[in-house]
Amino acid sequence: MSDRHVISFPIGEQRFNFRVAGIIIVDGHVLVCREDDDDYCMLPGGRIELGEPSALSLEREIEEELAMPANVGAMIATSESFYRRDDEDFHELGFFYAAELPGERPNGSSPWLQRPDEGHILSFDWVPLAGDALEAANLMPRWLPAFLRDLPERQVHITHDERRQA
Repeated sequence: MSDRHVISFPIGEQRFNFRVAGIIIVDGHVLVCREDDDDYCMLPGGRIELGEPSALSLEREIEEELAMPANVGAMIATSESFYRRDDEDFHELGFFYAAELPGERPNGSSPWLQRPDEGHILSFDWVPLAGDALEAANLMPRWLPAFLRDLPERQVHITHDERRQA
């Protein structure tokens, strides 16, 4: 087996990430993930590996993180996000796909699932789309809550730059 290389690299005080994420919506709830040391959550997924198609990356990431298979559907959005975290400026290219976890649905438990991953504990929760629950969970990137509540009919590209915000 050849070496695996995630597409994430530093350049000075900046970092480029190429990330893929699954939009998994069931019964008016979206599945989100939080690492044990983060104050924000994100959609399930991860960084794409060099030479790996993005849809396959998402299948692999969900299998690794949740220990269950996913059905990856159509791409819903691409994004360019610029933000600062941990004294580093990020330029992140994101691919967002519709995805399903066959037979899985919200059951009222919080967290719905916890799993170890690369020295962290990942907690997965089903968060209601309605109201301000996504904002209260601090879902990143910041454009996602409004986007998830009003999904587009066709694929879109979003550019979001938090560097301009004070």
